[in-house]
Amino acid sequence: MTEPESVFGQLKNNRGFRQFLLRGMEKMTLEVGWLSLAHNLLKQAANDQKRKTAILQ
Repeated sequence: MTEPESVFGQLKNNRGFRQFLLRGMEKMTLEVGWLSLAHNLLKQAANDQKRKTAILQ
């Protein structure tokens, strides 16, 4: 089970997301999609970096 509240908290506090820049449900859905994609890519990059440093040690 995942908790979506922690992801929104990270977006707000760590990434500085405070309000939507676009209007309309379709555009807001796209904006949330981009935010989610960026969040997941940054998370994957951090995991890859940890894995790489663990292998080198």
